[in-house]
Amino acid sequence: MPLPIGLRALRHPDYRRFFTAQFVAQTGSWMQTVAQSWLVLQLSPSPFKLGLIGSLQFAPILLFSIASGALADRLPKRRLLMCTQTALGGLALILAALVASGRVEYWHVAVLAFTSGLVNVLEQPARQSFVAEMVGRGDVASAVALNSASFNAARIIGPGLGGLMIARFGVTPAFVVNGLGFAVTVAMLSRLGTRGLPRARSGRGVVDEILTGLRYAIRTPEIRLMLGLLFLVSICVFNFTVYVPLVVRTVLHLGAEGFGLLMACLGVGAVTGALTVGVLGARQPPTTMLFGAAALACGGLLALSTARVFWFAAVALFLTGLFGIVLVASCNTAMQLAAPDELRGRVMSLYTLVWGGAFPIGAFMVGSISEHWGVGRALLVNGMAGLTGAALLLAWWTSRETAGRAREA
Repeated sequence: MPLPIGLRALRHPDYRRFFTAQFVAQTGSWMQTVAQSWLVLQLSPSPFKLGLIGSLQFAPILLFSIASGALADRLPKRRLLMCTQTALGGLALILAALVASGRVEYWHVAVLAFTSGLVNVLEQPARQSFVAEMVGRGDVASAVALNSASFNAARIIGPGLGGLMIARFGVTPAFVVNGLGFAVTVAMLSRLGTRGLPRARSGRGVVDEILTGLRYAIRTPEIRLMLGLLFLVSICVFNFTVYVPLVVRTVLHLGAEGFGLLMACLGVGAVTGALTVGVLGARQPPTTMLFGAAALACGGLLALSTARVFWFAAVALFLTGLFGIVLVASCNTAMQLAAPDELRGRVMSLYTLVWGGAFPIGAFMVGSISEHWGVGRALLVNGMAGLTGAALLLAWWTSRETAGRAREA
């Protein structure tokens, strides 16, 4: 019996193994994300310092993601992924050892967060472009939707388990479980038949190859639009690891279990959004859907800014996660399909740059505004900024399409 449109990528054996390995790694990573945020608030109750950790963790993406895309096009992707997963597991175990010994300090967390960001900046473009090699262009939309569903299912399970674990045993076990989970991931990656070998080199240097990828993206209006919308939701909406713990502690006055449950609600919405994109199965998502999803994600953030009870915050986060991931998964699909095979690593490095690189700016904004005026005001500012930016992008896109139709007439 043929698989539904949204699940067709699972007919590829290598992708099934990769999908499982990715889910294991991401569940552990979300456990660590919750534990790390909680640890920072235990070491220092400052919202600014919590936001700074987020900025440090994602700053390498802002600085190095374009170069990492060129490396992803030059190196065997499976081997690169195995190396990065090994490094991330080691960093998790180092943090576990520091906490267990009672010697952990804020600067330890900051250094390890920055180092994990350096590893992630190598991993993400390779992972994004490796998917297309495993499933082929015909099943890219299905694979992207399944990847998003996996990531956000992990967002449900990881924070829920992490919150329960922190409440009963402290943060150390979450770091240990994450470190061991990466060992499982490396073992599964080693079984893949697809190696992600680089294509024959053009003889040009890395800088020339980077510039080729940039020129292609700049000359393609659809890619410019995707990057603009991604930037908006990344800087304004997707700073969950900063503002959710602040809402939990300073507004709702709950503990680690409440934090885990709210992050799980966010994840349920995100999985729903990812599966929605997979079911639609569109090769090129309509721009009306993209703009609508961006506006509704920002609307969810505005609703969260008014939350004073748990159930309302849970609904707001569900909707924010749902529409945010509809946008992100659709942009990912469109960019994968728009990029030629030989440029995909570099084009997807721009996705990584905008998607993750804007986060440190947004985290700094949320932390700084929350420090002085409270997290509710920070959410209000971010939601309004996102809506304003989406309106400006819509005006640009509409005028461009109008001009194009006038030239054709």
